[in-house]
Amino acid sequence: QVQLVESGGGLVQPGGSLRLSCVASGFSFSRYAMRWYRQAPGKERELVATITSDGSSINYADSVKGRFTISRDNAKNTVYLQMNSLELDDTAVYYCNGRFFTISYWGQGTQVTVSS
Repeated sequence: QVQLVESGGGLVQPGGSLRLSCVASGFSFSRYAMRWYRQAPGKERELVATITSDGSSINYADSVKGRFTISRDNAKNTVYLQMNSLELDDTAVYYCNGRFFTISYWGQGTQVTVSS
């Protein structure tokens, strides 16, 4: 059974930090590119960061560049999103996604709320 389980979300003040984790099971994690998306209320889902299967290539949305860092540990079947200098506009449900050609798996999401 394929599972992607996100954790690490919560309530944080502007300027604060959170680290999201996504643990994968049921598929060959090390073969999959991994992505973090987010969806704020009333908005479309937005691609935040991507990392290739071996971690050699990473990309970020302009809105998070310099503040967020994606990483992965293939030995632990886990992808991370370190989020620093959080802003009010970062409030959203964050989803991890695993992709291998046309195959795509999604987690259930974790809520991140940035509020003073």
